[in-house]
Amino acid sequence: MIASRGAMVLLACLTGFVFLLLYGPLLLPIVSSLFTVKQGLVQWDQPTLQAYGTLAANEGILEALRNTFMVGISAVILSLVLGTALAFYVNSGESPGRQFLQFLIFLPFLLPPIIIGLSLLIFFREIAFPRSLVTIIIGHTVFVLALVYRIVLVRLQALSRSLVEASFDLGASGWQTFRLVLLPNLTGALAGAAVLAFALSFDETLITILVTGTQNTLPIRLWAMMRLGFTPDINALVTLILAFTTALCLLAARYLTPRELLAEES
Repeated sequence: MIASRGAMVLLACLTGFVFLLLYGPLLLPIVSSLFTVKQGLVQWDQPTLQAYGTLAANEGILEALRNTFMVGISAVILSLVLGTALAFYVNSGESPGRQFLQFLIFLPFLLPPIIIGLSLLIFFREIAFPRSLVTIIIGHTVFVLALVYRIVLVRLQALSRSLVEASFDLGASGWQTFRLVLLPNLTGALAGAAVLAFALSFDETLITILVTGTQNTLPIRLWAMMRLGFTPDINALVTLILAFTTALCLLAARYLTPRELLAEES
């Protein structure tokens, strides 16, 4: 028993060391955004929010942030609609070409993003479609569609067919069955898929670089700023992105965890 406790303590210390090694560098931008740093030393007695004030006054970053949210929300809505429709089609069991359809859905997600970006760039050039936020939205939707489709399909396959059969036996139409029976059972999966899809869209850079026009998203703007040197407002921006991403991860964990497991934990 003593040896077991010693092993647990050793394992806990090793786990803590690994977490500190991996995630410790993430703390540096947070500290640098909240305290003055002179010659590599943190002035703990000089807390300041000046970096956040400078960031709030930067119109270029605010515009890039608006573009990022516009692209992310649009890509999430499109991927949810298309992914849910495709999941229902594949889950029907009698639809022709299901395997080929799944291959087409997963292909962009498995290919390197630079190949997807180049393919879209060539396609838009051949059809003379000007590059803009619309082309970025299309690229991000293609990229995150497989994720949304898979999450919704797994939840659909987990639902009992007796729910649908009982709904039809009670006289409900197809639309009523979808709205009153299936959709409430898919809410958690749709919410989790939306959070993960938005996180992927928010972070996507390679596809965006290749299909963007004159309007940039936040990752591209941040990349351009870092090439000129690290400034306090970059640390503030990284801190805010970390906080936002952490919130997304918590939401994804909340909605993608099975209800039975949540009930056991509570």
